[in-house]
Amino acid sequence: MKRLNEALDRMTPPSVEWREKAYERLRQQARPAGSLGVLEEVGARLAGIARTLDVHLTRKVIVTCAGDHGVCAEGVSLFPAEVTPQMVYNFVKGGASINVLARHAGAEVKVADLGVNWDLEPDLPIFHKKIRKGTDNLARGPAMTRDAAVQSIEAGIEIVGELLADGPVDLLGTGDMGIGNTTPSTAIIAAFSGLPVDQLTGRGTGVDDEGLRRKVAVIEKGLAINQPDPRDALDVLAKVGGFEIGGLAGLVIGAAANGIPVVCDGFIATAGALVACELAPVARDYLFTSHYSVEVGHRYMLTRLDRKPLLDLQFRLGEGTGAAAAMELIDMATRILADIKTFEEVAIQDAQA
Repeated sequence: MKRLNEALDRMTPPSVEWREKAYERLRQQARPAGSLGVLEEVGARLAGIARTLDVHLTRKVIVTCAGDHGVCAEGVSLFPAEVTPQMVYNFVKGGASINVLARHAGAEVKVADLGVNWDLEPDLPIFHKKIRKGTDNLARGPAMTRDAAVQSIEAGIEIVGELLADGPVDLLGTGDMGIGNTTPSTAIIAAFSGLPVDQLTGRGTGVDDEGLRRKVAVIEKGLAINQPDPRDALDVLAKVGGFEIGGLAGLVIGAAANGIPVVCDGFIATAGALVACELAPVARDYLFTSHYSVEVGHRYMLTRLDRKPLLDLQFRLGEGTGAAAAMELIDMATRILADIKTFEEVAIQDAQA
């Protein structure tokens, strides 16, 4: 756990002083106070993180973490697990939804193999961080060992370090790929919240009513068999999580430890963020959430994180697509803060009298 502990030790809160300076400038701008709503809060939070009123998000990167899940053997997804490696190749070729949206947002897309059940070529231009070829079936025992859970988180932290070796990262986005991964994500929020599984479970790739009942039963069985401890985020991840979810948690921790704001995608990416913030509450101060997922359990995750997403586009895709869409608004928030003139700067007198 050396790398994880080092990252946790390096993590410090954003600057309250710079955030307040940002709010003061926003209040003095030549427009009605608060008239740009949530984007004002985003800009002020970014100022606190970057410790400047003129934040520039020059390099934006979205990391899509991929992994397979043994629980697919229980029939919880419409799609076969073979789709996961096929989508990894599509990401690399630039033909997937995330590639298109990221290009529009001016962001790089990087793919990380945390646990794809396939022998991906060693020279494939991705982050090769495979823990194992897929997790075990959480309905029949722990999804992974505790050591593997730590390894998956540390892989995400390593990825942040490797990105920084190529130059500064100003905004990191997180996304996922893994057939069946709404099942472990639902199990994670059920374990932390203690809420009934049927209240938290969505249809994932679009299972019918019978499939939904089966999915609920599988998650309930996994929780009953494994008894994940909600006070121990590593235990929750190990008992009912996924390798790519651990990698996503590591990305959030690695970003926060390096003072980088991070915007997470939908349900699965938020599951990773939730694990990260349970381990390191300070990480939440660096976290932005992109959109409301159609998955019903997502809103309970967001409530626990006390984060409101920027968008509600009825997305249910993953990959980092919501993060890419939100990046444009986050970028916009930096310009609102820095570029809109104050009443004093444009010589408007007594405007707020």
